[in-house]
Amino acid sequence: MIQDRLLIIDDDIGFRNYVRRIGESSGFETMVTGDPAAFKERVRSWLPSVIVLDLSMPGYDGVELLRDLVEARTTARILIASGADLKVLESARGLAVQRGLTIAGTLQKPVRANLLKETFERLREIEKPLLASALAHAIRSDDLFLEYQPKLDCRSRHIFGVEALARWQHPTRGILPPDQFISLAEQSGLIHDLTEWVVKAAAKQAALWRSQGLPLEIAINISALNLENIVLPDLIAAACVENKLPTETVVLELVESAAMGDPAQTMDVLTRLRLKGFRLSIDDFGTGYSSLVQLQRLPFSEIKIDRCFVTQMMRKADCRVIVEVVIMLGQKLGLSVIAEGVETADCLSGLIEMGCDGVQGYLISPAVRADRIAGLVKATLADA
Repeated sequence: MIQDRLLIIDDDIGFRNYVRRIGESSGFETMVTGDPAAFKERVRSWLPSVIVLDLSMPGYDGVELLRDLVEARTTARILIASGADLKVLESARGLAVQRGLTIAGTLQKPVRANLLKETFERLREIEKPLLASALAHAIRSDDLFLEYQPKLDCRSRHIFGVEALARWQHPTRGILPPDQFISLAEQSGLIHDLTEWVVKAAAKQAALWRSQGLPLEIAINISALNLENIVLPDLIAAACVENKLPTETVVLELVESAAMGDPAQTMDVLTRLRLKGFRLSIDDFGTGYSSLVQLQRLPFSEIKIDRCFVTQMMRKADCRVIVEVVIMLGQKLGLSVIAEGVETADCLSGLIEMGCDGVQGYLISPAVRADRIAGLVKATLADA
């Protein structure tokens, strides 16, 4: 999910580290600085959700920093800290509020640890509903978009498909990748709306490519919670029918933990997806405790080897053995095998030698916008 980010500026290194430790114990990702220039840069580039700001900074006081935060248009909640008396703190607070900043409170030094921890936990409780509300609005308003990571066929050396990856164009945090908001969607009950949006957008784009002579397979990630939706197969099939997209060109990727819920419900949904022609891929294979059980129990058609093994297979013998065994297992079971995280030519050559079916990773291409896919496909055809 999106991290709760805490930025601390104070000229006292002891106080900075004190606040940092309590912030981290409260679940915040933290950054600290005593340099006003570095602070201003981090406000703009790191986009903190909470700021602890000391008023009494030598050479550049906290009131000037508050002025900079107004200019940066930060949406962070701000805690003003100072050893000055309460009247000074309240004056600074009033000034900041008048200028449109969100002041979450004041901290008079020395600050008790239990009080500071309670404050941070309260701010985290506020943060999640605000972000969930923003994500719901983003889904409704099409503030999301998809990027696509190409998949290369190891035999033909042609791009045969793409994996669709959601991005959130957040108004203040910039472009957010899925690992920063999927958990938020799951926890807030938005995962079904988000998945429906991704399915419809991906199906529409895949159909457009087919009309342009690019019949690419498209992979879509499915959450474990999506398997609780009994009508999921009908929803995805309807998106394919609407766009005249053959269901056999759609691969639905599930992490193996997704198959560990209600066994009957999971089998119902996945079997219906296979009956409708969709292919099922078990993602991040080998990182859980039940991979082999899931392959035997559920109707998967593809294995994706987790990048943690692929990226290290040329340096670590045990990772190479695991990759070789998974490829052999896929061959024996009649499943396609895709390796994630291919970053070097040596790694690609090793996978081809082992008989891997397909690869994806930065060596082929990072995830890119839809309008760049045709060029990448043509480049692999020219190189063949």
